[in-house]
Amino acid sequence: MAYEAVIGLEVHAQLQTRSKMFCGCATEFGKPPNTQTCPVCLGMPGTLPVINRKAVEMAIRTGLALNCTIRSQNRFARKNYFYPDLPKGYQISQYEEPICERGWVDVQVGGTVKRVQIRRAHLEEDAGKNLHDGGGSDSRVDLNRAGTPLLEIVTEPDLRSPEEVIAYLKRLRDILVYLEVCDGNMEQGSLRCEPNLSLRPVGRQELGTKVELKNINSFRFVKEALEYEIKRQTNVLGEGGKVEQETRLWDVDRGQTAVMRSKEEAHDYRYFPDPDLVPLAISEEWVEELRRTIPELPAARFQRFVTEYGLPEYDAGVLTASRALADYFEACVKLYGQPKTVSNWVMGELLRELNNSNTAVTASPVGPERLVSLLRLVDQGTVSLKVAREIFPELYASGKAPEQIVEEKGLMQVSDEAELEKLIQDVMDKNPGQLAQYRSGKEAVFSFFVGQVMKASGGKANPQKVNELLKRRLAG
Repeated sequence: MAYEAVIGLEVHAQLQTRSKMFCGCATEFGKPPNTQTCPVCLGMPGTLPVINRKAVEMAIRTGLALNCTIRSQNRFARKNYFYPDLPKGYQISQYEEPICERGWVDVQVGGTVKRVQIRRAHLEEDAGKNLHDGGGSDSRVDLNRAGTPLLEIVTEPDLRSPEEVIAYLKRLRDILVYLEVCDGNMEQGSLRCEPNLSLRPVGRQELGTKVELKNINSFRFVKEALEYEIKRQTNVLGEGGKVEQETRLWDVDRGQTAVMRSKEEAHDYRYFPDPDLVPLAISEEWVEELRRTIPELPAARFQRFVTEYGLPEYDAGVLTASRALADYFEACVKLYGQPKTVSNWVMGELLRELNNSNTAVTASPVGPERLVSLLRLVDQGTVSLKVAREIFPELYASGKAPEQIVEEKGLMQVSDEAELEKLIQDVMDKNPGQLAQYRSGKEAVFSFFVGQVMKASGGKANPQKVNELLKRRLAG
């Protein structure tokens, strides 16, 4: 029997607030364990939570970007479960009245557009982190992360393949980063994905038994985990077995999923409204004020780059995947009105150096002005395109102006006709045989003369001028 996958996603986005969801502790990553805690996020008796307004604003802006309805009345609830990294014994979350609901995101997969429905997006606090000694028997708990604001974004079970899942996750991450509400770093846990997957016979409408996957910290592992789980469940059903509703961990080393625990239902968490937090009222005026702060999002910017700048879709996709990179590109185009040339340099030379040095484009030592200065040197004939590309690594590493590097290295392109005429005459005098061949009709020999002149000039001769003068001189 043929089966199809039915996949829904729960994505936890860690919000980029400076303080936690319900207290004033810092949220900076990488600090020594348990140094960013207080009685509130440690769940000490008698403490009271206070809602982080900035986190609420980030949730509203994200909901608007995801085409969600923003609830005017929403409420925080207690999600009760016991785990070492949850100091209160419950997590403050939202259940029946989430802040955002009924949205959608369009993604492109295999040349077609797929609409993924967003069921809800709700605010909650993060748990701490259990640290396990490799090969040892000791475990420790770091509560620095406990209380960090999270936005959990839940889709309907609309996805049918790992490829669709990855397309959705990339689009969602781009939106979150554009909004500057999450840095999208999966390795550090700022963006965490938990797919829910079931199989059903092709053509059937009823859903199969759902399995939740955890412990996945990259797009590649998401894809691999889903592919493995589809095969595993297919084999179980094909052999007449029954898929169990459970949570499974992705084991990177073994390339397979393993049982973590049986999957809980909502009633297992015994949700009830948090008595320490009053309902949160969101006015239409506040929503509209925040709507005006939303930047041009990746999909709209992609289309504009294609139509306004005439870029190929590939170029537009690379440049708009990062808001900072798109801003850099547009700053260059504003100074230098040749979008495709700028695109080639940004995607080629600039990204190569940024990747090699693990540097963000916002910290690039070559700003738009210096890159454009180099491009103008090529246009003016001061240096060849080849030389410009060769000196770019030094431009990136040294902080010098391109004109200074060209002058110090003596790389200025030779365009003086008298000087080029001398080089051409010398090459002709030294190669009488090739000259005779060309003048007898073997025009392919022309490239030989171009190469010889360029060699004689040390690569500094202006290729366009060389071609022009050679055609005139060789014609005799």
